[in-house]
Amino acid sequence: MSSDTIFAIASGAGRAAIAVIRLSGPAVAHVLAASAGLTPQPRFAHYVTLRAPGADEPLDRGLALYFPAPNSPTGEDYAELQIHGGRAVARALLGVLGAFPGLREAEPGEFARRSLANGKMDLSQVEGLADLIDAETEFQRRQAIRALGGALRKRVEGWRERLVGSLALVEAELDFSDEGDVFEPAKALRPLLAPVIAEMAEALTASEASERLRDGFVVLLLGPPNSGKSTLLNALARREVAIVSAIPGTTRDMIEVHLDLSGMPITLVDTAGLREAEDEIERIGVARTRARIGEADLLLWLSEGGRETPQLEPLDGAELIRVATKADFLDCTLDDLAISARTGFGIDRLLEEIAGRAKRRLGDGSTALLTRERHRRLIQEAKLAIETSLDSGKALEFVADDLRVAGRALGRIVGAVDVEEVLDAIFSQFCIGK
Repeated sequence: MSSDTIFAIASGAGRAAIAVIRLSGPAVAHVLAASAGLTPQPRFAHYVTLRAPGADEPLDRGLALYFPAPNSPTGEDYAELQIHGGRAVARALLGVLGAFPGLREAEPGEFARRSLANGKMDLSQVEGLADLIDAETEFQRRQAIRALGGALRKRVEGWRERLVGSLALVEAELDFSDEGDVFEPAKALRPLLAPVIAEMAEALTASEASERLRDGFVVLLLGPPNSGKSTLLNALARREVAIVSAIPGTTRDMIEVHLDLSGMPITLVDTAGLREAEDEIERIGVARTRARIGEADLLLWLSEGGRETPQLEPLDGAELIRVATKADFLDCTLDDLAISARTGFGIDRLLEEIAGRAKRRLGDGSTALLTRERHRRLIQEAKLAIETSLDSGKALEFVADDLRVAGRALGRIVGAVDVEEVLDAIFSQFCIGK
């Protein structure tokens, strides 16, 4: 970890009422004294005039807040400068800060990385912070807040505590194995570890919904050419995102629209009409559509009046809804779901169908625990090691090793051990200043 003092603008780019600049590192107090004329009283907001060192002309007037180590967001000396949000103001102050010896602009996620290194956050909370920044819907926000609040960390700590207790029993037996008592690992450890296995299994069962909530519920609009797919996409997006034409084969590539539907992230995908394509480009579009079917959560098969029967391969778990389109001027042969994207007839019912199926698949984020594939993989590894430790007739040395494997897997979830390989990937997703 670098010992430099870092700084960055933490508010949004562009013109705004207020801009916030963050600083963290050993030179923070010196920088405040040199640019603001004082080192503010810790955790109090001071109204100051900001200048370049040695200059009389003010750059701006604003608030300075100072948080000495270790009681700060990063665990280091830390400050925030709240200034006017004009581009020229922020640019001038950042230029002054960059001229201080030992100061440099922060890299993406570097403030959060220092919080992790100094024990202010664990790795699962950092991931929750990243998810919170990226959250676009209410349920995504709810799930990210749980992770940022340490829901997974608390559960992992409880599991590790019981693992340590079990390992202590095994280690004690190894140390005093010559005293004649018979120690049966499976019998002695099962009361401690069986509840852990059950809790892990429950968390793994719910993990698919949490992971899908992060990524979004994918809905593919399928059907023959001119069945109304692009018109429906525009109606649901409430803007013109796809070209609508009476010429068959107009849609060649997939067009995605992201919606917030009752708090859930929905990705609508308009696709090429499924038919025997007449040219090479259209054949590529049809092939891409068929490949995407296996990745979707829900398929909407659209056809004029519900007359076309879906000609699809096995759906790999995706649900299918048949939708009769152009219900405003065609007799529909389907009674279950008929719409008119032009007049809006049936659109509310279609959205209710999508929302209901998405809710069953994603949940609402209020009980989320394992939100990433990394979490799921490590819990599976820990669970398997614990189950293996309870095999009858196993030597104590191997039981102890199984429990250590489980403990290391849990430690990697919160960043206690072996996390360097994932840090760069996680923090590269952060914006500068976070």
